[in-house]
Order: sequence, then structure tokens, then C-alpha cells
Amino acid sequence: MGKVTGFLEIDRQERKYRPASDRIRNYHEFIIPHSEAAVKEQASRCMDCGIPYCHSGCPVNNQIPDWNDLVYNSSWRIALTNLHSTNNFPEFTGRVCPAPCEASCTLNITDEPVTIKSIECAIVDRGWKEGWITPQINATKTGKKVAIIGAGPAGLAAAQQLARAGHEVHLYEKNAKAGGLLRYGIPDFKMEKHIIDRRVEQMQAEGVEFHYQSNIGTGISIDELSGSHDAVILTIGAEKPRDLPIEGRELSGIHFAMDFLPQQNRRVGGEIPENIDPVLASSKHVVVIGGGDTGSDCIGTSVRQGALSVTQLEIMPLPPKHEDKMMVWPHWPLKLRTSSSHEEGAKREFAVTTLKFNGKNGVVRSLECANVDEKFQPIKGTEFTLKADLVLLAMGFVSPVHEGLLDSMGIKTDERGNILATVNDYKTSLENVFGAGDCRRGQSLVVWAIREGRQAARSVDQMLMGSSNLPD
Repeated sequence: MGKVTGFLEIDRQERKYRPASDRIRNYHEFIIPHSEAAVKEQASRCMDCGIPYCHSGCPVNNQIPDWNDLVYNSSWRIALTNLHSTNNFPEFTGRVCPAPCEASCTLNITDEPVTIKSIECAIVDRGWKEGWITPQINATKTGKKVAIIGAGPAGLAAAQQLARAGHEVHLYEKNAKAGGLLRYGIPDFKMEKHIIDRRVEQMQAEGVEFHYQSNIGTGISIDELSGSHDAVILTIGAEKPRDLPIEGRELSGIHFAMDFLPQQNRRVGGEIPENIDPVLASSKHVVVIGGGDTGSDCIGTSVRQGALSVTQLEIMPLPPKHEDKMMVWPHWPLKLRTSSSHEEGAKREFAVTTLKFNGKNGVVRSLECANVDEKFQPIKGTEFTLKADLVLLAMGFVSPVHEGLLDSMGIKTDERGNILATVNDYKTSLENVFGAGDCRRGQSLVVWAIREGRQAARSVDQMLMGSSNLPD
């Protein structure tokens, strides 16, 4: 490594946030990037550890020690090439990935891990700034035609890989713009959408043709699409939300998180239709049910909309503040995580279940709740009431939506309702139809979607050409 004693001499320094009082006034990104000198210093903490567990901790198997060493030695452009060799969109993961690689960092056993995520982001952001990221156009065309349904991160990764292999790629998206939940689920204050737009422009220059507002299975039939393409990849995500079917669920003011977050993202992007009833937290007492990232995004958005109060309920018990590293390393640890949105103003309740929604004149006004035991059963005598004018259900997603496309295809699914396909070849039960991303593996991380999109692209290329030069 460039500085073998770096981890002994330098402490971990994560990127700073702009003050909460400033950032909640808009939807702009608020992370303050490190200076070049600070990034190099943080990269020097990467150890010559022999077996870099961060490789396996990263779903796309980023060659993390390699580009840390390159950054430390000021070889930024080579570091960018290395980074892109495993990850099509490091500016996405450098902003919204929870960084399982850092949990797997060898330095994390006895110290604080290397700031892998922020270094990754610094490399790719510099690449865009310097103009190093340009279209990679394959002058040799194969004559093969591939359709990809769903322009989320899995579909985008698959499309870019196949276009670079020389295939004619058509990417069909039901929404007005590409990105999937990156665009319509993740708030702009975590990732501004011009980050996606510039990648789309690059992909268009590489030959990918985007077909927006094309809901396959309702407008264009899957048979028509299959008949006119040599292969089809399904990357439709897992958009069926987990519901809470308890008394009072029919009351107005109770919404899924994905009824709430996409509306605000569309407002910021200037594309919200006028005929949709607005779901707003302004001047309301908001309760978010669900303690994950989606719930956190609901908190940050509610605060920016001017909520009177925000309370987040989590059925799981309060996790420990610090994990037992000797027990869990190099795996992702269970510990208390406080997001930037939590810091902006939210009360968090753990080991709580909702028993009933109460309302007045058909509108929700409160929740009846109780603490739960280790089997998640309500504990008698712990009942309490929470005031609520808006309830947001952020309890995750159970499967891809079956109505429409999947039902019309008659495709086989697993016991959870996900498209049945293995990571060996991503082939579904239908000939020349492949499945990748959340619709295959279930709700997961952006980085897993990118990995599956890349691997599915290789499988398709191999099926079409007999062999493939795309990375596995």
C-alpha cells in the first residue's frame, strides 16, 4: 500500500453535513465533500491486510484496496477506470448505499473502518468534473435486439452492459423518466436527479433507446415485445408494499410510503400531474410505521414539508448502540443507526405495534399502540395513544406487482412471489426471458440491483452469442 502506517496515524473522518436548520429548507444534497487532500489521507488508512474482506462485503466486488492505493498516489483517472470495471454507477452507490463493505473492512475489527463509500463518491464525482466519463460506443454491432422492462438500477446496468457489447437495446419504463426508486423513492436531498440524467445521456449516446410511459402488459403486450426481440429482461422491481390490515385502515390520511415519497420527488422534478390528490405532511402530526431507510426518507420529507411533529414506530426492539465486532465481523451488524433525517427532528419508538387506527369524519386522528414482547405480541397494560393526522406505512415490500405484466406472462414465481430465476443464468421459466434485481431477489439494495443487472446482461450476451466478454 502507498502508506503502510496510515491506519495507525490517521483517524477516520467522515463527510460532514450542512446544518439541519439550513438543509431542511430545501431538497438539495447537503453532504459536504472532503477536499482532495482529505480524501487521499482517508484512502491511506486502507491496510495491507492480506485478505481484503471488503471485496466480499461489496455486492459488486469493488476492488477497494486497489483504488484506495491509486487515490493516495494521485492516480485518480486510473482509480476511476478500476471503479467502473465493477460498478456502472458508483455515483449512485457513493450516495445511497449503506456500505456493507465498510462493515467488512479488516480495520473495523479493532478500529473504525476506512471511509470506502466517500472515497468511491469522490473518485466518480471527480471523473464527471474532469470530463473523463464519456460514452463507450461499440462500433461493431451484433444485430441482436434486447428488450429490458424497468429502468431502475438493475435495468440501467443491464442496458449499458449489453449496449457496450454491441447489441441493440430497448429499455421500457412505465414512468416519465428513468431511475426507478432511485428517482421516485429516494428523496432529492439524498441524491439529486441530475445524477441519473447524465448517466441516461451517456447511455443514449451508447445506443440505448429509452421508451418512457410504456407500461408493458397494459399498453404494449408482452407477446408483441417478445416476438420482436431476441431476449427480454425483467427488471421491474418489488413494488408491492406490505400493508397493515387492522381496524381503521380504511380511514383517509393513511398512505403507503410510495404514495407519499414519489409525489414530492415529482414536485421537485416538475412532473407531478394535476389530477392526483396531494399527500402532504404540512401542519400535521405524522406517524411513520417502519424503521428502515424508507421510513427515514419519510421523516426527512415530512420535516421539509413542515410537519408539526414526526414519530417513527418500529416493531423490533431497540438495537445496541455498538455491535460486538468479535461476534459479527465481517457481516453486516445489527446496531442502532441514526440517519440525517432522524437528526432533523423525529421521535423514535421501538418494540411498538399498532393495534387500531382511530378517526373522525372518516379521517385518521390517532393510533392505538402497545409495546410488544420478544414474540412481537402486545404486552397488556402498555397501551398508549398517538395523535396522527397523517400515517405513512413504510414496512417494506413483499414482491413485484403481479397484476398486469406478470399475470399475463404466466411466469413461474417462488414462494415469496418473486420471479423464479437463479444467479447461475438469471433465466426464468419462459424461453429467452430473464429476471434480475428486486423482482427476482426481493427488496434489496441499489448495489445488489446493479450487480444482478450486470450478471443478467452477461447471461443474455452468452445466450445470444455463444460466449461473452462481459465481466461476471
